[in-house]
Amino acid sequence: MEATTRIVLVTGGATMAKPDPESHYLVDALDRIGVEAVVAPWDSPEDWAAYPLVVVRTPWDYFTRLPEFLAWAERTSKLTAFVNPYPVIEWNSHKAYLRELAAKGIPTVPTLWLDRGAGDGAARLRETGWADVVVKPAVSIGAVGALRAEASDPACVAHLEALLVEGDAMVQPFVDSIASEGEVSLVYFGGAFSHAIRKRPAVGDYRVQDIYGGTVQACTPAADELALAAAALAVTPAPTTYARVDLVRLSDGRPAVMELELIEPELFLGAAPEAAPRFAEVLRNYVG
Repeated sequence: MEATTRIVLVTGGATMAKPDPESHYLVDALDRIGVEAVVAPWDSPEDWAAYPLVVVRTPWDYFTRLPEFLAWAERTSKLTAFVNPYPVIEWNSHKAYLRELAAKGIPTVPTLWLDRGAGDGAARLRETGWADVVVKPAVSIGAVGALRAEASDPACVAHLEALLVEGDAMVQPFVDSIASEGEVSLVYFGGAFSHAIRKRPAVGDYRVQDIYGGTVQACTPAADELALAAAALAVTPAPTTYARVDLVRLSDGRPAVMELELIEPELFLGAAPEAAPRFAEVLRNYVG
């Protein structure tokens, strides 16, 4: 079918930790329904207003230049249709959104929050009583800057203190089920569930991302996982066009939100044959 509409899928630049592995699925699916999609970095000199729709897809370098990225997103969102909406992107850019979920009764992984420059990080970490912990920056993606260690290890404290020099940090007890069961990611398009995958870390690691040896496989989410994901997405500042909800099982067996990925999630479009066509149809609704 001849393309009649041209939209843009936003990616990042040369500093991304890995190349975009999936936008070609979406480009092909859009082409089949008469929508031409080009892929362009968010910091390129595009005439964004010339596109009837700007879709933030894989800008995996945004967290390294967050103020610039948010300024671009806010500016561009005023020029044309922009998804996900800017309020969602801003809200999701700092992991403190997890505090809001927890405050509204949505199960999350217990977290110690520490503001940049906090001088009592080591003492507050000791007060938690957690033994095996994961320390990570509050603005990051793909486990960049994360460290799993014993809380009593001087290297753990040193890592936490180094993070607090640069920005806000968070500490969570390590969730044992990640090693045995991995994480379940539920993907949504236009607010409707599309597909799910299970991500498992490599033997001896805790990070589920493929750049650390993690693997993925399609799965069928349990009823309690679907219910929790729906509850979490109901809290976002505006409806989402695309979303990924990452869940883990706590020691009591309950699912809990590990992350809401609403800016640039890998959507595992290659893991489900109908995923890219579903997403393409949702995007076509924006451009008629």
